[in-house]
Amino acid sequence: MPGLLGKKIGMTSVFSADGKNIPCTVIELGPCVVTQLKTVEKDGYTAVQVGFEEAKEKNTTKPMMGHFKKAGTTPKRHLAEFTYEEEHNLGDVITVELFNDASYVDVIGTSKGKGFQGVVKRWGFGGVGQSTHGQDDRLRKPGSIGACATPSRVFKNLRMGGHMGNEQVTTQNLQVIKIIPEHNLLLVKGSVPGYKGSIVIVNK
Repeated sequence: MPGLLGKKIGMTSVFSADGKNIPCTVIELGPCVVTQLKTVEKDGYTAVQVGFEEAKEKNTTKPMMGHFKKAGTTPKRHLAEFTYEEEHNLGDVITVELFNDASYVDVIGTSKGKGFQGVVKRWGFGGVGQSTHGQDDRLRKPGSIGACATPSRVFKNLRMGGHMGNEQVTTQNLQVIKIIPEHNLLLVKGSVPGYKGSIVIVNK
């Protein structure tokens, strides 16, 4: 599925033709440089590797410096692979204009980390007001987690407190509101996972 690497800039709002105020997320999409072409003969599959954002040479390993030198480009901070139907060459620059004919996109990002959270915030448990299942004196605790006789253990995947957020999240079918090619910006309707400045992958 064709796509590009980008950076979440933040949110804004624009007015539609009929006067409605539409909340939008601004994504800086590209320019991305083709850094590797993968083929069935050599790699077992077909894909195009692209790089996004400049990186300092002192922060790039020597093997990666050779990788970028072979592609005839400067070091890049982020890499990702995509399957393209059209032909590309090493060093080609792909911009946000790739999405000129796209009405909807999918955005993949890493959600904001919330740290360790209890069951009320993490899973939406009732918490306050519950007075059954061994939960009469602890307002935000999960209560009983299983029977002691059968099965004499706790089932896997039981909802408990734990690390919340900081996971890969895909938001599908976001409407493309506007493309600003001179600034490499893509405006999509609604929210996108991640914090301001986080790296996202946008697919058609």
